Amino acid sequence: MAERRMFSKSVIDSDMFLDMPLSAQALYFHLGMHGDDDGFISNPKRISRAVGCNNDDIKILIQKGFIIPFESGVVVIRDWKINNNTLRNDRYKPTLYTNELGRLKLDASGRYIFTGIQNGNQMDTKWIPNGNQMEPQHNITKINVDKRSVD
Repeated sequence: MAERRMFSKSVIDSDMFLDMPLSAQALYFHLGMHGDDDGFISNPKRISRAVGCNNDDIKILIQKGFIIPFESGVVVIRDWKINNNTLRNDRYKPTLYTNELGRLKLDASGRYIFTGIQNGNQMDTKWIPNGNQMEPQHNITKINVDKRSVD
Protein backbone atom coordinates (compact mmCIF):
# COMPACT_ATOMS: atom_id res chain seq x y z
CA MET A 1 0.00 0.00 0.00
CA ALA A 2 1.27 3.43 -0.90
CA GLU A 3 2.16 6.06 1.66
CA ARG A 4 0.64 8.94 -0.30
CA ARG A 5 -2.95 9.45 -1.35
CA MET A 6 -4.73 12.25 -3.14
CA PHE A 7 -8.24 13.68 -2.99
CA SER A 8 -9.80 15.48 -5.94
CA LYS A 9 -11.36 18.87 -5.26
CA SER A 10 -14.16 17.95 -7.65
CA VAL A 11 -15.19 15.30 -5.11
CA ILE A 12 -14.49 16.92 -1.74
CA ASP A 13 -15.68 20.42 -2.69
CA SER A 14 -19.04 19.19 -3.95
CA ASP A 15 -22.20 20.22 -2.10
CA MET A 16 -23.08 16.57 -1.57
CA PHE A 17 -19.79 15.99 0.26
CA LEU A 18 -19.89 19.23 2.25
CA ASP A 19 -23.52 18.62 3.32
CA MET A 20 -22.42 15.51 5.22
CA PRO A 21 -21.53 15.73 8.92
CA LEU A 22 -17.88 16.45 9.65
CA SER A 23 -17.47 12.97 11.14
CA ALA A 24 -18.54 11.35 7.85
CA GLN A 25 -16.20 13.65 5.91
CA ALA A 26 -13.31 12.74 8.22
CA LEU A 27 -14.10 9.04 7.83
CA TYR A 28 -13.97 9.42 4.03
CA PHE A 29 -10.47 10.89 4.30
CA HIS A 30 -9.30 8.15 6.67
CA LEU A 31 -10.74 5.42 4.45
CA GLY A 32 -8.97 7.04 1.50
CA MET A 33 -5.67 6.88 3.34
CA HIS A 34 -6.16 3.18 4.13
CA GLY A 35 -7.32 2.04 0.69
CA ASP A 36 -5.23 -0.33 -1.40
CA ASP A 37 -4.10 0.73 -4.89
CA ASP A 38 -7.58 0.02 -6.28
CA GLY A 39 -9.47 1.77 -3.47
CA PHE A 40 -10.58 -1.28 -1.45
CA ILE A 41 -10.69 -1.24 2.35
CA SER A 42 -11.13 -4.51 4.23
CA ASN A 43 -11.77 -3.07 7.69
CA PRO A 44 -13.97 0.05 7.45
CA LYS A 45 -15.63 -0.54 10.85
CA ARG A 46 -12.30 -0.78 12.66
CA ILE A 47 -11.07 2.40 10.97
CA SER A 48 -14.33 4.12 11.88
CA ARG A 49 -13.99 3.21 15.55
CA ALA A 50 -10.29 4.13 15.62
CA VAL A 51 -10.99 7.69 14.45
CA GLY A 52 -14.03 8.24 16.66
CA CYS A 53 -16.74 7.74 14.06
CA ASN A 54 -19.64 5.29 14.15
CA ASN A 55 -21.71 3.06 11.87
CA ASP A 56 -24.00 5.97 11.00
CA ASP A 57 -21.07 7.69 9.29
CA ILE A 58 -20.44 4.57 7.20
CA LYS A 59 -24.16 4.46 6.33
CA ILE A 60 -24.07 8.11 5.27
CA LEU A 61 -21.09 7.47 2.97
CA ILE A 62 -22.94 4.53 1.44
CA GLN A 63 -26.22 6.44 1.09
CA LYS A 64 -24.51 9.44 -0.54
CA GLY A 65 -22.62 7.12 -2.91
CA PHE A 66 -19.08 7.82 -1.72
CA ILE A 67 -18.35 4.18 -0.90
CA ILE A 68 -19.73 0.91 -2.27
CA PRO A 69 -20.19 -1.93 0.25
CA PHE A 70 -19.90 -5.65 -0.47
CA GLU A 71 -21.37 -8.65 1.36
CA SER A 72 -17.84 -9.62 2.45
CA GLY A 73 -17.55 -6.45 4.57
CA VAL A 74 -15.09 -4.87 2.15
CA VAL A 75 -15.87 -1.39 0.80
CA VAL A 76 -14.46 0.50 -2.17
CA ILE A 77 -14.18 4.24 -2.58
CA ARG A 78 -16.35 5.08 -5.57
CA ASP A 79 -14.22 8.02 -6.76
CA TRP A 80 -10.88 6.27 -6.19
CA LYS A 81 -9.69 6.59 -9.81
CA ILE A 82 -10.62 10.30 -9.84
CA ASN A 83 -8.81 10.96 -6.55
CA ASN A 84 -5.70 8.92 -7.37
CA ASN A 85 -5.24 9.17 -11.11
CA THR A 86 -1.47 9.65 -11.04
CA LEU A 87 -0.43 6.33 -9.50
CA ARG A 88 2.66 5.13 -11.33
CA ASN A 89 2.35 1.77 -13.06
CA ASP A 90 5.66 0.53 -11.66
CA ARG A 91 4.37 1.07 -8.10
CA TYR A 92 0.84 -0.27 -8.60
CA LYS A 93 -0.05 -3.39 -6.61
CA PRO A 94 -3.34 -5.08 -7.65
CA THR A 95 -6.03 -5.55 -5.04
CA LEU A 96 -6.53 -8.82 -3.20
CA TYR A 97 -10.30 -8.39 -3.58
CA THR A 98 -10.63 -9.63 -7.15
CA ASN A 99 -14.18 -10.97 -6.68
CA GLU A 100 -15.37 -7.55 -5.57
CA LEU A 101 -13.39 -5.80 -8.31
CA GLY A 102 -15.02 -8.10 -10.84
CA ARG A 103 -18.43 -6.76 -9.83
CA LEU A 104 -17.48 -3.18 -10.68
CA LYS A 105 -16.93 -1.21 -13.85
CA LEU A 106 -15.76 2.34 -14.49
CA ASP A 107 -18.15 4.90 -15.93
CA ALA A 108 -17.06 7.60 -18.38
CA SER A 109 -15.92 9.92 -15.58
CA GLY A 110 -13.78 7.25 -13.89
CA ARG A 111 -16.12 6.35 -11.03
CA TYR A 112 -16.74 2.78 -9.93
CA ILE A 113 -20.24 1.49 -10.61
CA PHE A 114 -21.62 -1.70 -9.09
CA THR A 115 -22.79 -3.95 -11.93
CA GLY A 116 -23.93 -7.08 -10.14
CA ILE A 117 -21.76 -9.11 -12.49
CA GLN A 118 -19.41 -11.55 -10.80
CA ASN A 119 -16.75 -13.60 -12.55
CA GLY A 120 -18.23 -12.82 -15.96
CA ASN A 121 -21.69 -14.18 -15.09
CA GLN A 122 -24.43 -11.60 -15.10
CA MET A 123 -27.04 -11.95 -12.40
CA ASP A 124 -30.37 -13.19 -13.77
CA THR A 125 -32.92 -10.45 -13.09
CA LYS A 126 -35.56 -11.40 -15.69
CA TRP A 127 -37.94 -12.64 -12.99
CA ILE A 128 -37.93 -9.35 -11.08
CA PRO A 129 -40.96 -7.20 -12.03
CA ASN A 130 -40.09 -3.66 -13.07
CA GLY A 131 -43.03 -2.08 -11.25
CA ASN A 132 -45.21 -1.75 -14.34
CA GLN A 133 -46.04 -5.42 -14.56
CA MET A 134 -48.92 -7.01 -12.73
CA GLU A 135 -49.02 -10.60 -11.58
CA PRO A 136 -51.88 -12.52 -13.23
CA GLN A 137 -54.63 -13.58 -10.83
CA HIS A 138 -55.53 -16.81 -12.59
CA ASN A 139 -53.79 -19.07 -14.98
CA ILE A 140 -56.49 -19.91 -17.48
CA THR A 141 -56.02 -23.50 -18.45
CA LYS A 142 -58.32 -26.21 -19.68
CA ILE A 143 -58.74 -27.46 -16.10
CA ASN A 144 -59.84 -24.04 -14.80
CA VAL A 145 -62.23 -23.52 -17.73
CA ASP A 146 -63.76 -26.97 -17.29
CA LYS A 147 -64.13 -26.44 -13.53
CA ARG A 148 -65.99 -23.16 -14.07
CA SER A 149 -68.30 -24.83 -16.57
CA VAL A 150 -69.26 -27.45 -14.01
CA ASP A 151 -69.80 -24.87 -11.22
